[in-house]
Amino acid sequence: PKDMGLLIQGIRENVPNISQAILSVHTQNDLGLATANALAAIENGVRQVECTINGIGERAGNAALEEIVMALQVRKAYFNPYFGRPAESEAPLMNIKTTEIYKTSCLVSQLTGMLVQPNKAIVGANAFAHESGIHQDGILKHRQTYEIMASTDIGLPENRIVLGKHSGRNAFRTRLQELGFDLNEADFNKAFIRFKEVADKKKEMSDWDLEAIVRDETQIQVESGFRLEYVQVTCGDYTCPTATITVVTPDGTIRTDAVVGVGPVDAVYQAINRLVQIPNQLIEFSVQSVTEGIDALGTVTIRLRYEEQIFSGQASDTDIVVAAAYAYMNALNRLYRQLQSSVDLQAVGS
Repeated sequence: PKDMGLLIQGIRENVPNISQAILSVHTQNDLGLATANALAAIENGVRQVECTINGIGERAGNAALEEIVMALQVRKAYFNPYFGRPAESEAPLMNIKTTEIYKTSCLVSQLTGMLVQPNKAIVGANAFAHESGIHQDGILKHRQTYEIMASTDIGLPENRIVLGKHSGRNAFRTRLQELGFDLNEADFNKAFIRFKEVADKKKEMSDWDLEAIVRDETQIQVESGFRLEYVQVTCGDYTCPTATITVVTPDGTIRTDAVVGVGPVDAVYQAINRLVQIPNQLIEFSVQSVTEGIDALGTVTIRLRYEEQIFSGQASDTDIVVAAAYAYMNALNRLYRQLQSSVDLQAVGS
């Protein structure tokens, strides 16, 4: 960071008319210093930072927008003088609505298929969690002891209440609104039906569960795509993993196949591939628990490659094999939409 500061300082001192330009930096995270370098550049006159949500980018990634934004906000008294302001000034240093940070992080993770690590600063699942007894006691007595910012600053609700299978539409809608979800009636109805299905399987439904359900039910659906109708898997120590899958094709044809695989997920994916017949290569498969407990929702994220393009899919369920099936189908439908678009363009060109 010190070298970055000296570099910017040298540019400002030696380039004629530099005051007429807005200095910008693009920092990579190869040494884990992208955010620190960006902040050092800001201290020395940079007024534009090229950054990304969740710090995603090539190699080790780029400077994370949420880290830079919250650093400037939380340490405003420190950074104000570098902007020619009194340290006590409360005027914003940037035009960013911080309460949208968490939702944006989730959206980017869902669309790219790149999960956010639990201990990620600002937006990680553990960013505002406290397990140590000493920490918990300190938080209860004085929150600022261990938290320099509030979860509400980035759009997380202050209290993560629990809903159950007896909760009604009004309670469900109210909580979604508190979480920042403004769903149209069609999406709300789909989410509520799914909520009831999951609530029958789980003892408690946390806000994390609600967010996973809404993300699943409001994903962009491919019109005239494939629809997963039935998933059944048998496996065990002395049983060959076998998957029976039923798929409805874009033209309404119902296809069923059963496949033996090296594991339950492999069997499911082989069966789906035989039914949809879309060439692809699975390059990433990951499972992340949404909440704690043996009845927790599991979110499966997959990425597959077709030629030089990457397509991602994500789905959540209390049964991770079922979640894996739906995540795979979501990714395949995105690939299918891309292939159909290419065919349509060729038809127009001819």
